[in-house]
Formats: sequence, structure tokens, C-alpha cells
Amino acid sequence: MTPSADRQRPPLRTASAQPVLALRFTASPRGARLARRLASHQMDAWGWGYGTPAHDAVELVVAELAANAVTHGLVPGRDAELRLSREEGGRVRVEVSDARGERLPEARETGAGEGGGRGLLLVAALAKEWGTVRRPGAPGKTVWAVVPTDGGHRSA
Repeated sequence: MTPSADRQRPPLRTASAQPVLALRFTASPRGARLARRLASHQMDAWGWGYGTPAHDAVELVVAELAANAVTHGLVPGRDAELRLSREEGGRVRVEVSDARGERLPEARETGAGEGGGRGLLLVAALAKEWGTVRRPGAPGKTVWAVVPTDGGHRSA
């Protein structure tokens, strides 16, 4: 059975020009990829096109923080959260929350033979500032980073 040619598809939902993107994602590698992709799409909707320095910096920060949340912050049955917001001065704030707050992340140097542990050094290099706070009223923590965009974007 083929769909009728005169049936119209519903319009695709696209990223919003609203100043905040907030979403929950499953605490899995697939959920972390989805968070990164939606953040990438949102940056484009805000006017920082794919491949621009600001877009790529925010995408990398989201990828790292989301991967950390699902790797180190995993609590079975609990989602992680992403919040992306435009701030004054052409900055983008990235927040990723997870349900484990007993161990806070820290950037650290790693040896050549270690397979991981460099992600927060990348975040520190790309962000103007970053940190961790305990979630008020909920278990867990939020790792945040403020990424400068140098204002270079097209009108959204």
C-alpha cells in the first residue's frame, strides 16, 4: 500500500529561536549522541552555522559533558538532562545534569597510555569558564561551561 500523493506530510519540528533548549536524554551512548546532535541543530537555528568555530566548540563541549554524564553519572532508570542557553555578550551556556553527585569531575593530566580522561581538559580549553554544582532539590550534579562565540553569527 502506498501513501496517497495528495496527502501532505506534517511539517518537521525544527529547532527554535528561543533562548533556551532544555531536554532530557537517556543515560546511554545513544542518548549522549542525541544530545550532541540536538545541540548542534540548535546552534545552527541560533545563527552559528555548522562548521563555524562557535558551533563546533559548543558541539564538542556538549559531546564531552554528555558522554561523561552517561559514563560516570549513570544511575539505572534515571535520565540525564541538557540545557543550552544563549547569554548576553554572545556566550552560550551548556549544562549537563546527571543523577550521581557523590563524585564531582575534575580536569586532570593523563599519561600517554591511558585511553581516556582528557575530555575536561578539552572543555577547559574551549570554555571561558566551567564548573560543577550539586543539583538543588534533586540528587546528582550539573556540570556547566560557558563557551564564548565572539558574536559571529548570522541573524536567526
